[in-house]
Amino acid sequence: MNITTFFTIAGGVALFLYGIKLLSSSLQNLAGDKLRQLLGELTKTPLRGILVGIIVTVLIQSSAGTTVMTVSFVNTGLLSLKQALGLIMGANIGTTVTAQLIAFNIDTLALPLLFFGVFASMIFSKKHLSYLASGLIGLGLVFMGMQTMKTASHIIAQHRELLLILSRNPITGVFAGMILTALIQSSAATIGLTIAVASQGLITLDAAIPIILGDNIGTTLTAIVASLNASRPAKQAALGHVLFNLIGTIIFMLALPLYRSVIISTSPDIGRQIANAHTIFNVLNTIIFFPFVSLLAKLISTIIPLRPEDKPEDVMYLDPNLISISSASAVEAVKDELLHMGNIVQRMFDLIRETFFDFDEAKLEERRKKFDSLEDSVNKITRAISAYASEIWQRGVSDSVSTVLGCYVNASLDLERIGDRAENLIERADVMNHYLSDEAVGEFRDMYDTTCLAIDTSLASLKHENSAQAWQVIREIEKKIDSQEKKYRKKHIDRLNRGECDPEKGVNFITLLSNLERIGDHSNNIAGYTLDILAMSSKA
Repeated sequence: MNITTFFTIAGGVALFLYGIKLLSSSLQNLAGDKLRQLLGELTKTPLRGILVGIIVTVLIQSSAGTTVMTVSFVNTGLLSLKQALGLIMGANIGTTVTAQLIAFNIDTLALPLLFFGVFASMIFSKKHLSYLASGLIGLGLVFMGMQTMKTASHIIAQHRELLLILSRNPITGVFAGMILTALIQSSAATIGLTIAVASQGLITLDAAIPIILGDNIGTTLTAIVASLNASRPAKQAALGHVLFNLIGTIIFMLALPLYRSVIISTSPDIGRQIANAHTIFNVLNTIIFFPFVSLLAKLISTIIPLRPEDKPEDVMYLDPNLISISSASAVEAVKDELLHMGNIVQRMFDLIRETFFDFDEAKLEERRKKFDSLEDSVNKITRAISAYASEIWQRGVSDSVSTVLGCYVNASLDLERIGDRAENLIERADVMNHYLSDEAVGEFRDMYDTTCLAIDTSLASLKHENSAQAWQVIREIEKKIDSQEKKYRKKHIDRLNRGECDPEKGVNFITLLSNLERIGDHSNNIAGYTLDILAMSSKA
C-alpha cells in the first residue's frame, strides 16, 4: 500500500469523523437547553435511563460519549450503578441510528448536501438556521467520507489472504473489529468502513458480522480510560459497559448461524444487512439483559467491591471529559457543582446558628476553624466554576445554553458573597452573647431565620427550576428581610439611647443586621437567575 492509497483511506475516515462531529454539534445546538433538561432526568429508573440514553446518544452521535458521561455521573454520585447500566444500554441502542443512516446508499447526495449547507450558512444569520446549515454540511461530509472509503477500498482486495482469514475465522473478525474501533475511537467509523468494503464485494456478510460484534467491545475502551482515575463506582460503571457488550458478543457468537439467517432476511442489500446486524445485536442484547440488571449490578459489585472512599475534593462535579463530549452535559455539571456549593453555604449557616444560639466559649475556636474550612471550599469552587465555564464558552455553545451557563456563574458569585457576609457574622459571635439584650438577640434570631429561608428557597428554586419558589423569595421573603432590618435597626438605636445595650460593642448589632440584609439581596439575585433560566427555556 503506497502513501497515496493510505491517505485516501485515512482521509475518508477523517471526513467521516469530522462530519459526525459537526452533525453532533449541530444537533446539540438545535436541541439547545432541552438536552440540558433531559440530562436532569438521568437520576431516575433504569428503564427511563435506557430511553434517555437512546435520545442523548442520537443527539451527541456517540455511544462512547454517552458512556463517558455516565462514568462521570456515577463518579460524582449522581447515578447509581443500576441507573448507569440502563443508560449504557440506551446508548448502545442509540448508536445504531448512525449505522442505519450511513447504510443508505445515497453517496450522490454528499455534494448537494454540502452545497445547500454552505449556501445556507452564508445567507442565513438566524442561529437555528445556521445550526441546521452546519448539520447539512456535517451530513454531507459523512456521505463524502463513505464515498471516499468506498473508492479506496479496492486496495484492500490486494490483501485477499487477510479477507479469507476474516471470512473463515469469526474470532479473528471479532478481534479485528475490536482493535479497529479502539484505534479509531468511533464505532460508527468502523461500521462505515465495514459497509464501504462490503458494498464493493470485498468481504462477505460472514466476515462483516464478527467485525460488527467486535466493534461493540472496542467501543468500551473509552469508558475504561475515563474511569482509570475515577472512583470505584465509576470503575464499576465502566466494567458494566464491558460486561454488557462482551457477554452479549459471546451469546451472539454462539448463536451465529441463527443470527446470520435473521440478518439475511431483513434486507437483500449487504450494507443494510450490516447496519441491521448492529441494531439487532444492541436491541436484543438490551432485552436479554434488562430483566437481570440487578443481578449484573451484584456481579460487578463482587468483582469491584466498594470500599470507604477518601474525603471528596472540594470540587466534585466538574469533569473535564464532559466539555469535549457535550456542552449541555458540562453545563449540567456546573449546575450540580453550584448546588454542591449551595449545600456548603447552608452548612456554614447551620454552624453560625450553632455558634450564636448555643454559645460555648470553649468551642468557639473549633467552630471558627470549621467555618473557615467551609468558606475556603466555597472560594475554591467559585474559581473552579468560572474556569470551567470559560472552557465551555471557548468550545462554543448555543445561545440558550450560554444563557443558562451565565446564570450559574453569576449565582456562584452571589453564593461566594453570601459566604463572605456569613464570615462577617461569625466574627461577631461574642457580641451576640456578651453585649446585647435578650430583646436584641430575639430580633436577630427572627431576622436570621428569615434570611436562612431566603437562601434555602432560592437554592431550591434553582435546583428544581421552580418559578413559584423564585417569586416567593423576590416578592415575600426578601421584602420581609428589608422590613425587619429597618424595624430592628430603629429599635436597637432606641435601646442604645436608653443604655440597655453596651454602647461600644452593641453598635455591632446594626452591622449584623446589615449583613443579613445583604445576604437577602444575594438570595434575591439567585432567585432572579431561576426566572431568567425559565424565561429562556420557554423561548427555546
